[in-house]
Amino acid sequence: MKSIVISIGGSVILSEKVTVSFLKRLADLIKKISKQYKVFIVVGGGNVARKYIKLGRELGFDEQTLDSLGIDITRVNAKLLTNFLEKSNREIPITTNEAKNIDKSIVVMGGTIPGHSTDMVSAELAEKIQADLFIIATNVDGIYDKDPNKYSDAKQIKEIKINQLIERFGTKWKMAGENTVVDGPALNIIKRAQLKTYVLNGKRLEQLEKAVNNQSFDGTIIIV
Repeated sequence: MKSIVISIGGSVILSEKVTVSFLKRLADLIKKISKQYKVFIVVGGGNVARKYIKLGRELGFDEQTLDSLGIDITRVNAKLLTNFLEKSNREIPITTNEAKNIDKSIVVMGGTIPGHSTDMVSAELAEKIQADLFIIATNVDGIYDKDPNKYSDAKQIKEIKINQLIERFGTKWKMAGENTVVDGPALNIIKRAQLKTYVLNGKRLEQLEKAVNNQSFDGTIIIV
């Protein structure tokens, strides 16, 4: 059976605008996808994690501790999501190897260890299972030439080469709570593993479904 890894930003499943109705529709879509793919979901920490990290940084915590705080939030978010999914694991795996070996049609996890974001965890998992497709479902419509949350004239990029992204963002992990569309370590793995990668808005479920079905979608294709 084909496999897919979806990295879902924490802000997609937990924000002031997220409703129970949305979460149920997301769960229904994931179940639908699981009929054609084995689905691996990696959930991020979102704004909740960033708030904890910001406070911890002001209190003088070191970067490893700040990362650990964020990881704990990703696992809580993963626990929230997995309880909507009847076919998924109940215990949240703490490594990608553990996730890889779970015999469920849907596998949900959060972060693993300090030093990277859940994008890197997702890419690492996609490499290990030799995923047919890797989707990064964030809170913006793909990759832009600059932050669309800050600049009204930001332009969406429909296709971009992985080397261009690496040139722009690098491959290093800079700091806990960094809010980037795709983090550096994830880009490194995408290039190394030649992962077929799409970036899109996870709140627009119709676009997520189109991407899964290899239809034209509103987002960005990363060319490896």
